[in-house]
Amino acid sequence: MHGLSRLGNGSSNGRINIPSPSPPSSPRIRHTRGKSLAGGVYKQGLGERLVFLLFSIVFRRKGVLLLAPLLYIAGMLLFMGSFGFTVLDLGHGVEIVYRRGSPGSVYRSPKVFKRLWPVMEADVNGSSHNVLMEAWKPRVKSVWKPCISTNVSAAGSNSNGYFIIEANGGLNQQRLSICDAVAVAGLLNATLVIPIFHLNSVWRDSSKFGDIFDEDFFIYALSKNVNVVKELPNDVLERYNYNISSIVNLRLKAWSSPAYYLQKVLPQLLRLGAVRVAPFSNRLAHAVPAHIQGLRCLANFEALRFAEPIRLLAEKMVDRMVTKSVESGGKYVSVHLRFEMDMVAFSCCEYDFGQAEKLEMDMARERGWKGKFRRRGRVIRPGANRIDGKCPLTPLEVGMMLRGMGFNNSTLVYVAAGNIYKADKYMAPLRQMFPLLQTKDTLATPEELAPFKGHSSRLAALDYTVCLHSEVFVSTQGGNFPHFLIGHRRYLYKGHAETIKPDKRKLVQLLDKPSIRWDYFKKQMQDMLRHNDAKGVELRKPAASLYTFPMPDCMCKEPDPEPETDPA
Repeated sequence: MHGLSRLGNGSSNGRINIPSPSPPSSPRIRHTRGKSLAGGVYKQGLGERLVFLLFSIVFRRKGVLLLAPLLYIAGMLLFMGSFGFTVLDLGHGVEIVYRRGSPGSVYRSPKVFKRLWPVMEADVNGSSHNVLMEAWKPRVKSVWKPCISTNVSAAGSNSNGYFIIEANGGLNQQRLSICDAVAVAGLLNATLVIPIFHLNSVWRDSSKFGDIFDEDFFIYALSKNVNVVKELPNDVLERYNYNISSIVNLRLKAWSSPAYYLQKVLPQLLRLGAVRVAPFSNRLAHAVPAHIQGLRCLANFEALRFAEPIRLLAEKMVDRMVTKSVESGGKYVSVHLRFEMDMVAFSCCEYDFGQAEKLEMDMARERGWKGKFRRRGRVIRPGANRIDGKCPLTPLEVGMMLRGMGFNNSTLVYVAAGNIYKADKYMAPLRQMFPLLQTKDTLATPEELAPFKGHSSRLAALDYTVCLHSEVFVSTQGGNFPHFLIGHRRYLYKGHAETIKPDKRKLVQLLDKPSIRWDYFKKQMQDMLRHNDAKGVELRKPAASLYTFPMPDCMCKEPDPEPETDPA
């Protein structure tokens, strides 16, 4: 699973109808305020009257310098949707007044897809080219390789005590805590006890460390650098009446520096012989000395491998993906799709604009984050969230993006996801665009998946492995899963993430145009793919995570090949 090649690859490497904009109003309409017009009356909105009053005061007092800030405030109010453009549209003598949101603020993608679908199909039928075969340009320079051993220090001979941590969250939040705990144990010359997994109220997975990761391999892989034990020895447990909760729980600040651990934690460890940190999440700074970073690298990329039952099924799933994609040389695309109900609810975005959806999302928010979204002064602005690229991409939007980039309908696509919100409705367009689409439920048999059901972290481990070995990985929403996966792919594939991270701000603007041409949309998507290729190799910045950017801490740059010279 940790070889430098992909498995099986011979290579080394309810709807709302939005009226169309009206034509510009005539001078008569623009200058008739509060007057009857063809049976309709234009009433000035409160926001407009307020702005008109402020402007009157400014000009009466000749406060010209106040004009700029007022224009700025008015522009921000318009952008955020406090008041919009009120359009008067007369049809058959009837006045229709409606408000229009800012470009990109409304989910119009289904309308765009419906109009473009015949063109998309004709485009595929006219060409057999699939960008999957050449998604990433060949790299001659800036090739990186793993080189952890050069930075990692050896374990001390005498341990200063036992370091116990409790990891919370989902699979990759737990992974973060484990790797940081290894680094802290090395820093303190402490013996790390196999981490305890906290039963999270959201993930609801009772799995222990050994259910997800290979305990014996973890201990062995770290043995030369950090001492790790499965449990506390009997004499230490006896001192605490065999109750780990009796061991002092240190409250550490987030992103603590190595100096903080040496000054605050080490004295306690030496005095007590054992200390506990629960929960231990984001408790170590990104910037630490090279030998401590090396321990993070070793733990994440080499020592943490999945438990055998997960590993064996995951390998079968990868092999099946490779076999099914034989026409494309065993290459396939994986997509991490974050469109579960909790994600849609947390984003505060709107998709079908119906009252039923609103009530459903309100209930989901209250169920998951009791009262957080009902605090006084909290304003939810779905339109602004969408414009800012904070809304989860729908399966339809992901499909249109991939087709625009040049992945045709013969592309094998693996979707890594939980329970998709209204899956029958929202997954249908993606299956229409990519009929060979697979998920863990279609790739593995019910009997194979039975031991993993009810354990979200174990199921996520299956998704992680299939995505890790894909030719192209698509991240749609952020979070720990793609952050760790992108770094792992860089570690395996010579420093390049081989990942598509969509520019969601740009995408929502494009999909807000019902009249957009397919050739124009394609050009924009192909530019986006080229940009992702160019950004595939990135070095870690001081404030960035090593788990996403393993160069240069965990990898070394290979010398550029010598140019060939003609013999004299």
